[in-house]
Amino acid sequence: MQGAVFLLVLLGAISGREALHLIHLPATSSVAENSPPETPVHKFSVNLSASLSPVTAGLPLIINTSPLTDAFKVNALSGLDFEVVTTGKEELDFETGPNIFDLQIYVKDGVGVTDLQILTVQVTDVNEPPQFQGNLAKGLDLYIVEGANPGFIYQVEAFDPEDTSRNIPLSYFLTVPSVNFGMSANGTLFSTTEFDFEAGHKSFHLVAGVRDSRGLEASTALQVNIVNVNDEAPRFTSSARVYTIPEELASGTIVANITAEDPDDKGSTGFLLYSITTANSYFMINQWTGTIQVVHRLDRDAGDLRQNPTISLEVLVKDRPSGGQENRMQITFIVEDINDNPATCTRSTFSVMVPERAAKGTLLLDLNKFCFDDDSKAPNNQFNFTTPSGVGSGGRFSQDPAGSGKIVLIGDLDYENSNNLAAGNKYTVIIQVQDVALPYYKNNIYIYILTKPENEFPLVFDKPSYVFEVSELRPARTRVGQVHASDKDFPQSRVVYSISTGGASLQYPNIFWINPQTGELQLVTRADYETTPVYILRIQATNSEDTSTVTVTVNVLEENDEKPVCTPDSYFLAVPVDLQVGTNIQNFKLTCTDLDSSPQSFRYSIGSGNVNGHFTFSPNAGSNITSLFLMTRFDYASGLDKIWDYKLLVYVTDDNLLSGRKKAQAHVETGTVTLSISVIPHPTTVVTTTPRPKIIYQVLRKNIYSPSAWYVPFVLTLGSILLLGLLVSLLVLLAKTIHRRCPRKTEKLKKPPAEKGETKNTKPEILVETIQLSSVFDGEAIDPVTGAVYEFNSNTGARKWKDLSTQMPRWKEPRPQGAAPSRAVTVEGAGRPPRSIGEQDGPSGKAPTEDASPGSRNQDGKMGTPKSRSPALPSRASPRLHPGK
Repeated sequence: MQGAVFLLVLLGAISGREALHLIHLPATSSVAENSPPETPVHKFSVNLSASLSPVTAGLPLIINTSPLTDAFKVNALSGLDFEVVTTGKEELDFETGPNIFDLQIYVKDGVGVTDLQILTVQVTDVNEPPQFQGNLAKGLDLYIVEGANPGFIYQVEAFDPEDTSRNIPLSYFLTVPSVNFGMSANGTLFSTTEFDFEAGHKSFHLVAGVRDSRGLEASTALQVNIVNVNDEAPRFTSSARVYTIPEELASGTIVANITAEDPDDKGSTGFLLYSITTANSYFMINQWTGTIQVVHRLDRDAGDLRQNPTISLEVLVKDRPSGGQENRMQITFIVEDINDNPATCTRSTFSVMVPERAAKGTLLLDLNKFCFDDDSKAPNNQFNFTTPSGVGSGGRFSQDPAGSGKIVLIGDLDYENSNNLAAGNKYTVIIQVQDVALPYYKNNIYIYILTKPENEFPLVFDKPSYVFEVSELRPARTRVGQVHASDKDFPQSRVVYSISTGGASLQYPNIFWINPQTGELQLVTRADYETTPVYILRIQATNSEDTSTVTVTVNVLEENDEKPVCTPDSYFLAVPVDLQVGTNIQNFKLTCTDLDSSPQSFRYSIGSGNVNGHFTFSPNAGSNITSLFLMTRFDYASGLDKIWDYKLLVYVTDDNLLSGRKKAQAHVETGTVTLSISVIPHPTTVVTTTPRPKIIYQVLRKNIYSPSAWYVPFVLTLGSILLLGLLVSLLVLLAKTIHRRCPRKTEKLKKPPAEKGETKNTKPEILVETIQLSSVFDGEAIDPVTGAVYEFNSNTGARKWKDLSTQMPRWKEPRPQGAAPSRAVTVEGAGRPPRSIGEQDGPSGKAPTEDASPGSRNQDGKMGTPKSRSPALPSRASPRLHPGK
């Protein structure tokens, strides 16, 4: 076999594969002595061969040990991991057994590849406590004769398993110190007092301890028993010394019981012998029990007893069998005369009914009217009555005066009293009529007393009011609570419960039902916290005598039972096929509300219909307002998308604020919204579809203000105020700029009023407005078109021709239809009259001045420059004089 294994290993090595072998072996491990079963010793693993053949069932296995032992075994952990543990079949003792074991562990796989490794286990020494030997280890009973002198009792011995040579001394002691015993360090147990069995010193429980040099301890129990000896004389325990007995007692009648005890046998069955030392013919004593019996007739009316009815006896008691201890006692018997005729009554049973509120002292029955005695001589013809007895009579009935036969009420006959109820409000009074003289002939009289109930207490509930709670999720027939009314009067009649007022809702006249027999309040239908959070009920209880009502408050506990409601709950949207990703589709917003959840508790998800995941909501949780966005583009060209009409089912749940564990326990409601989305193809895209009927969607929008969105109007108002202030400031700046930039009018020519008699000329006159320019012309330039020289102001851009004689003739500049009339500008020259550049054609008679500054605009509305305006200079080449000049 080993050759085959070697061959397989060699073949695996040649083929470049790894052979089956044990990992972490060979190795050396240790285990403490006296280890319990299944104590881990060493863990190892099996590495499979290249064939991956599994390990044979039941392997690895310890196939041999040195020395031989069954103290170890191999346990499978998981997979290819194993562990060597102790079995507990053999005790691992460092002091007495082997300390080192070589375990041969063998493993084999399915193709026959094996491996064998050795695990060396070293048993480590553990300090063990001392041990008592033999019966002393289980506890020992010791005996001491009472009265013995204090001294040596027993020598306690133990040994230390670690000290095989028994050379190291051990220390002995009593774990609990005792005033009667002591123990020396070498284990000698001795007594310190003298013990008396009769004084109660019968046994003592001691615990002897032993300690080794390392401080480990052991203990054992010692029971020290005191042995009793006969050293005490018997003592009489019966206290009676004089006995009065009637005459005419039958033979064998016990008239006295003499008792005694032996102090040496107290608490046990001792043997005492009784005897009567005085000669007599009337009595005898039982030598074993001490009972005195009549052996001859006692006739008080004849013989010696007529003269002297007293009989004196001496009783002797002695112990047995040893000791010779004895004691004597004198007793006396007085024989009394008896009554031969008993008292009798005409009736032996009586029945009496008493109202429960009868006053104490009420006479119930006088027995003297029914009883008599035939004896003619006193006191033999006298009789009396014994104290009443019987079921329930104690403390309720008595005789007043005692023995008179007059039964009176002394207790409480309250029908509702628990003691009276326990007695059933029925009482049996047993009373005896007896002679006042011996032998006390007696006759029993039975009196049956019944209590008549009366209505004393009203019907009341056990609470002044009730407060119950019920979840709004609870279905019909759910138990809400229970009321209970009771009448302290007994016997109790049936109580009927009903709801007198309260408990109505919008749909039901009463959502509660009460069990008329039990008073249990139940739901007829589910309660709605949002409709009515608290119900106030009046519950009525009625029995055969009274009626009572109580207020019941039912608090409806708010639960998450309302689904989120969104606006709109259905909508139609059209989406261009080329809509950009991330676009809010038609600015669609979803606004949701929930009567019993906060806006932050909403979570949005799209169920069916969102093919290829084109659509999403943002935010998808934590807000009651969300928008629909395009998440991925449409791709109809490649065939990825084939659906043009989408119908989305949107789920709105109110569990966003719940953790994962709470969601599994909480009640979560879900609302739904249906969105129909149509994708509009590109105009160039030809899509062969079946014509669809035209659908007209009518959407009702309602603006619902939510108190939780208070910040929206606040932000809008604040933004409007800031925007209005900005606009006002811009208008002010614009007005200032216009005022600063535009030239001021200097003069207006007014037409002189027509003189009287003149005919008014209806032809409109042209008014030329003259603007005085006080510019300083600090530069000259040549017009590139005409070649004329003009002067200009480098700051304002004002220009004038330098030499008028060289100017070209003026021609009228064409003007676009509808254009604003140009202004005539009068230029003041040196010593020359003012000349105008341009002409006035406007009907108003005023000639607007054309701005000559560099910032002036041309006919196209663009800023003018000297270069751009140069073509117009010829139109201004022939300035003319102002008509008014």
